Amino acid sequence: MPAPAPARATPAPSRAECRLVSQGDEQLDTRPDRKVASRAAIEWSVLSVEELYACGLSHTAVFDRVQNGRLHPMYRGVYAVGHANPPLEGCFLAAVKACRPGALLSHHAAAAHWDYLPWDGRDPEVTVTGSATRSHRGIRVHRTLLLDARDRRHYRGIPVTSPARTLLDLAGTRISDDRLRRAVREALALKRVTIAQLIEILTRLPHRRGARRLAAIVAAGVPTRSELEDAALDLLLRGGLAHPDVNRPLTLSGRRVISDFRWPEQRLVLEADGAAWHDNPLAREDDAQRQAILEAHGERVVRVTWEQVVARPRPTFARVAAAGAPYCAAG
Repeated sequence: MPAPAPARATPAPSRAECRLVSQGDEQLDTRPDRKVASRAAIEWSVLSVEELYACGLSHTAVFDRVQNGRLHPMYRGVYAVGHANPPLEGCFLAAVKACRPGALLSHHAAAAHWDYLPWDGRDPEVTVTGSATRSHRGIRVHRTLLLDARDRRHYRGIPVTSPARTLLDLAGTRISDDRLRRAVREALALKRVTIAQLIEILTRLPHRRGARRLAAIVAAGVPTRSELEDAALDLLLRGGLAHPDVNRPLTLSGRRVISDFRWPEQRLVLEADGAAWHDNPLAREDDAQRQAILEAHGERVVRVTWEQVVARPRPTFARVAAAGAPYCAAG
């Protein structure tokens, strides 16, 4: 009888087959980064170091991610996540976060964020309460002892001064009169602010720097509706003419007529004709009808173009003055 075959030896398991992999450990390694990515997606790609810690990163982990290019320092304690070029909103938010809780985007930066003016690339401006806030290279910090709750907003994810407070702060800078008036016009046109809100903040903060400049614009009536009207009004006022009514409606022959500029006592109207007047037959026809109605009711109409206002200001001013536009009273 043949001898039984010897039992086959079971091979010893290799180290690779015996290695235990903890999926939980892998999740712990990646979970903070997922939290960072999720939060950065709603924070314009910008997080403070405290927010990174709240996502589960340690001080060492933050340092390592800076070294490997996953975090990019913007200001002290503020990082761009994933790339070094966040959008403009991210740059604004980074400046606010660098100045710590309670800080607000303000002045020119706030005006750009509210779409009053185009951004010109200057250092972002931030307003903080108190005097102990540290300075930051690349940020212009404005300090105030008190910032009323009415002057605080949160717009497109960024803490910012209210629309009215932004205009008041802007008026306190070296911005030119025409740019300030344009900012007020845009704020009103975009319905970010109302005349009543401007009056409220001027009444509440009458001695703040810029209050007199802003009050003068509000007192002059509704701002102009275009850059051409801005330029024309500047030309009139620089030459010493009395401030006309601006875009004030009249009801003539049952029709609502809005003239660009009008001196009521002289019954003189000045119309500023932009490109649409030259290039659009419908616009020319509408203006011709409006002018006919005005003249039928005893108004005299003078028309000026962009080229006349900008390239030939002296003869243009002389023509308006010769038509009877009044000068400011002496004193």
